[in-house]
Order: sequence, then C-alpha cells, then structure tokens
Amino acid sequence: MMIKNATKALLTGIMVCVFALPAFAHFQMVYTSESALEKGGDIDLKLVFTHPFEAGHTMKMEQPEAFYVVHKEKKTNLLKETKQITWTSLTNSEKAFERSYKLRGMGDFVFCLIPAPYFEAQEDAYIQQMTKVVVNVAGIPTDWDGEMGLPAEIVPLDKPYALWTGNVFRGIVKSEGNPVPFAEIEVEYLNHEPLMDKNSFAKEAHVEAPQDAFVTMTIKADANGCFTFGIPRKGWWGFAALGVGPKNTHEGKELSQDAVIWVQARDMK
Repeated sequence: MMIKNATKALLTGIMVCVFALPAFAHFQMVYTSESALEKGGDIDLKLVFTHPFEAGHTMKMEQPEAFYVVHKEKKTNLLKETKQITWTSLTNSEKAFERSYKLRGMGDFVFCLIPAPYFEAQEDAYIQQMTKVVVNVAGIPTDWDGEMGLPAEIVPLDKPYALWTGNVFRGIVKSEGNPVPFAEIEVEYLNHEPLMDKNSFAKEAHVEAPQDAFVTMTIKADANGCFTFGIPRKGWWGFAALGVGPKNTHEGKELSQDAVIWVQARDMK
C-alpha cells in the first residue's frame, strides 16, 4: 500500500509539474531579415517551427506540403530548392528548412508556407500553421492585401512591411475565404535575433516579460473576423489564429489548422 501511495504521489507531482509549465505558443516562422527593401536581389528565408519569444524548444519540421511566392498575382513554387537544415534554439536543435530567392522587379512578394502537420505529444494532437510573410521592393504595393488561397489565412488590412512602432496592425481571419467570427489569436514578439549564418537564435533577449501572459498575448477577432493590435516595439511580430482551418482531424487525432502572419515594425528616427 505504501508503494502504491508513493507511486500515486509521484505521478501527481509529475502531472502538477507538467500542467504548471508555461503554455508558450508554437509559431511557424518564415523568416527573412528585412521586409521592406529598396531594390531586388537575393534574400534568405528560414522556415522554423519554434517559440519565438523565448527562443525555446524548436519542433521538428517534416517536408512542407507547399511553399510558394505570389508576385503580381503570379504564383511560383519554391519547394524544389528548399533545403533541410538544423536550427538551434536556446534549448535544443531540430530539423528546419531554408531557401534563397531572387526578388526580380518591384512590388510585393507574398511567401506562403503550408507545413506538414506536427504531432504535439503533450496535447495528443496535430498542429498545422499556414504561414505568410510579405516582402516589398521599392515601396510599390501589388499583392499585400490579396487572398493567397490558403485554407486558413490572415488577410492584412495594413501593409505588414510598412509599420512604425506605435502603429496598429489589423487583419481578417479567414477559413477557406470566409471570415471567422471571434477567432482566438495568439501574438508573440520575436525576442531573440535569428543568426542567419549560424541557423540559431542569439542568446540575448531584446526584452524581459514581467509575467507569462506577456510572452504569448491572446486577442480575439470581432464578429466579422477582424482584429487590431497596437505594436509597442520595433521588430518582427507573429499572429496565429488558432484552429480556424476547415480540417480538424489528421490520422485519427485532433488537428488545429492555424493561420499565421508575420509583420515587421520600425522605429521613427
């Protein structure tokens, strides 16, 4: 009986510890260093599934289902030359991907990623975050506000690459082209600089959160699927609308199809 009680106590302790862990958000990143460029040329893109505020545990990515760029409504497949890399966070190293791309001409280049579903063992469920990032050349707007045809998508109402610190960013959460009322949206700041040549995060953080609620902030869309967020600091900000895609199961398990977009803000100098 004593052994059974000790085992029960141990299991209870483990469960308390597990559920006491901060629930930092998973974020699929499609990262490049600058989103507003004066001229075209080659840029590097890193595809990493991680926890951007903490630069914490990075999740293993499998071969993406789709990766493409849309420029002046023309879609170009990027999967063929996308290469596997190992990305190192502050706590582990895991499989990720990278791709270089030559920006030709002026206007918006909307990079879209549909990753393979990731199995999160702690939740006994799959996560699939359909992710967008917009890079602009020469300030000519072309495609930034268009719908890219993703099953789960955040359509921006403000240019994601033309935000001053203190501006707001607005978007519409959509599922198969339809607004999602009252969608739950997680927001995180990219708090550790990605080191592109080392495929890792810098150890130094930009800011320190006063409490866990400031690591992953949660906001809600309104009845029309629209949301607004005031940007308090320069840098990259990620927005993830949770479980808004049309599919909710994968291989017999629960699936959360999330819509993600990254925006970049700059200080006025």
